[in-house]
Amino acid sequence: MNNPFTLSFGKKPVQYISRIAQTERIIGDFTAEESPNQIYMITGVRGSGKTVMMTNIASEIRKRSDEWIVVELNPNRDLLQSLAAKIYAIPEMHAVFVKAKLDFSVFGLGVTVENAVPVTDIENVIEIMLSHIKRLGKRLLITIDEVINSENIKIFASSFQIFLREEYPIYLLMTGLYENIYDLQNEKSLTFLYRAPKIILEPLNYTAIKSHYMRIFDINDEMADKMTLLTRGYPFAFQVLGYLYWDNRKDHTLEDIMPEYDQYLDEYVYSKIWAELSPKEILSVISESGYQSVKDIREKLDMKPELFSVYRDRLKRKGVIDTRQYGKIAMALPRFEEYVKNRLY
Repeated sequence: MNNPFTLSFGKKPVQYISRIAQTERIIGDFTAEESPNQIYMITGVRGSGKTVMMTNIASEIRKRSDEWIVVELNPNRDLLQSLAAKIYAIPEMHAVFVKAKLDFSVFGLGVTVENAVPVTDIENVIEIMLSHIKRLGKRLLITIDEVINSENIKIFASSFQIFLREEYPIYLLMTGLYENIYDLQNEKSLTFLYRAPKIILEPLNYTAIKSHYMRIFDINDEMADKMTLLTRGYPFAFQVLGYLYWDNRKDHTLEDIMPEYDQYLDEYVYSKIWAELSPKEILSVISESGYQSVKDIREKLDMKPELFSVYRDRLKRKGVIDTRQYGKIAMALPRFEEYVKNRLY
């Protein structure tokens, strides 16, 4: 049997722990007869499973091909042009447009239609396409991975808002790092996104992780607990630890693979997170003794409460600190304490 774990980002791994409640919430809202939400944003730290969750939802909805069309867009391209091209390329829709004698040739879609006036505005092209999708009794789901506050995204989001007002059956599922989603939502022209629900990916269920490890490796309860705690519920760590233990379990102990475990976390995720972090002094204090009270950390840094709150919120949005225990802060990512110590001392 091949290694059932993966180090690849984005692709749904063989050993996948689904976020059942959140996934069902999104699918339920999208597929409801009267959809309460037509936009969802999935956010979380790097390696938290945003892309995999989005892909899983798109796959489930794609199974309902009689009712749905699913299109994935690249955030680095002209999104309106890409959307029109992808809809036009769907055989069923292409046949509908040809029969209706619609001329989209200005945008390189199809050929010039005799006695038809070419449509010269890309937003109008998509509205016409959406009207035909609506007549067919279908809905359109658009997925965009790793959005940022770019001109392409802003133009697309503004048009999407118009499509919603016109009551077209169009739905949007986006993923992005928290700070990028936050920046996009705070654009003055895109305030409707601020009201769109966000799914913030928390750590995976510990019981689910433990159950997977016990079943795959046929290990006892104590060993499964130890491995589970080493992941802290971080999806990428779940994959990395499982991947390394699978390849080394016959002749190495769990302690033996820790250096390689740290190296994978460093090279694949932590180095990128670290480069984007500021300030780093708070993390230095936390790394010394794990959970600490906010008061103790502030006193060690000689920092005023107002300034500390700003820095704490910034680190929380980055996904590197855990503030779930009232009045205390700890590292959220597995073995990040060791990583910080190696960088600062």
